[in-house]
Amino acid sequence: MKTRNMILAAMFGALTAVGAIVAVPLPTPIPFTMQIFFVVLAGILLGPHWGAVSQLVYILMGSLGLPVFAGGTSGFMKLVGPSGGYLTGFIIAALVVGLITRKRPNTLLWNLTASLAGLTFIYLVGTTQLALVAGLSPGKAIAAGVAPFILFDLIKITAAGFLGVAVKSALIKVNLLEQAN
Repeated sequence: MKTRNMILAAMFGALTAVGAIVAVPLPTPIPFTMQIFFVVLAGILLGPHWGAVSQLVYILMGSLGLPVFAGGTSGFMKLVGPSGGYLTGFIIAALVVGLITRKRPNTLLWNLTASLAGLTFIYLVGTTQLALVAGLSPGKAIAAGVAPFILFDLIKITAAGFLGVAVKSALIKVNLLEQAN
């Protein structure tokens, strides 16, 4: 089980990196990517511990110089820059999503509830760091780091919620995933 979980965590770290490859620049310090989709899916499928580990793997890859952050960037300085709080929020979000879904029925409602909670933590940690690093008021940080993304992020977490139900059910049927993560 441990080896399988480590492989899945590494895979979701890599999938989050893939989600960062296509980064659509916006007139904000934060680009549009598909990372949140994979963060949420990691929490749903891997549970709190391994979901968080998957995002830690992703952040370590980028911190060590692999070009896995949005737009093919990397480096430790990304973690302390304006968008670094969003990256840190990925770990917390996967943990929160996993905690909420792990002992609940595998339903879209639970996945969406958990995903919304995870997204809230990403926004909370991310906009806090954005405000502090960029010297923005909370309102301006929300306008730059949340408002342009909210609609698309809600679509991404909804898609992850749907996919999570289907994939989790399939993995449980073939004994690749335990009923309760």
